[in-house]
Amino acid sequence: MESAMDARSQRPRSRQRWWLHALLLVLTLLTTTIVGSRLDANFAANRPAFLIDDDFSFFLSIWDQPRVLVAGLPFSLTLLSILLAHELGHFWACQFHRIDASLPYFLPAPTLIGTFGAFIKIRAPIFSRRELFDVGVAGPIAGFIFLVPALGIGLANSKVLPGIAEQGDLVFGSPFLLWAATKIIFPGVAAADLYLHPVARAAWVGLLATALNLLPIGQLDGGHILYAFFGRQHRRLSQIFAVVLAAIGVIFGWLGWILWAGFFLWTGLRHPPIIDESPVGAGRMRVAAVALLILALSFTPVPVRGSVYL
Repeated sequence: MESAMDARSQRPRSRQRWWLHALLLVLTLLTTTIVGSRLDANFAANRPAFLIDDDFSFFLSIWDQPRVLVAGLPFSLTLLSILLAHELGHFWACQFHRIDASLPYFLPAPTLIGTFGAFIKIRAPIFSRRELFDVGVAGPIAGFIFLVPALGIGLANSKVLPGIAEQGDLVFGSPFLLWAATKIIFPGVAAADLYLHPVARAAWVGLLATALNLLPIGQLDGGHILYAFFGRQHRRLSQIFAVVLAAIGVIFGWLGWILWAGFFLWTGLRHPPIIDESPVGAGRMRVAAVALLILALSFTPVPVRGSVYL
């Protein structure tokens, strides 16, 4: 084991392509800011957050009035901060264990949130369960630390409009953390009457991304945590959790979880083997309990319903 670790530490690190990381970050900032500017305009006008046909016309008008993009920065900067914190959590865990990894790659995209997220590329093998656990759990915890205050700030700037949450082309579910925070900040206000500020909307996206990543399936962050504890039983357990995810989709009538479960089962649930099978230890078991709590706070059976899915 020591010889393998020494060999890895002596191997030259891959060079970071700073220009590519910076370019993708700037492009993603642009696409998410465009989305954020529309969210801000709808919020200011007391219109539903997403009106697909009207939103498309608004995006075309940005060419003539680019200054409106400034209003989209609260959404985009909040969302990118959460995503960046998540990926840097993975990156710094890799650095701690001397695992060669890239800086975050952001993915700009013409989606309803302006991005497909971000990822890092791990360029070296992970030898031990402890390393695997640390790398897997660091991202969701770091992102969650950033999204909690963002959610609080966003909710403090949200407003009450009767029935607004049920209007528009998309209706969003409430993860438990959002539901609980709403009860504290807006006591007695029904979820259907709360209009989320764009900053709170970005935190909501962060909650969804956190829940998805922490699912104990395949090579998701939760899948890495699962393998760190159960080793060779990982694949069978991943299959079981994928079926449970599909069942949740059937029970609550949300096609998204069914499609995700099908994707996981279709692409395979194998995990690269680990050389050092030493247990992760009691301390990391407590951290795993924190990750499980974060999953419970972030997950919602029906994230969004309407004519379009995120």
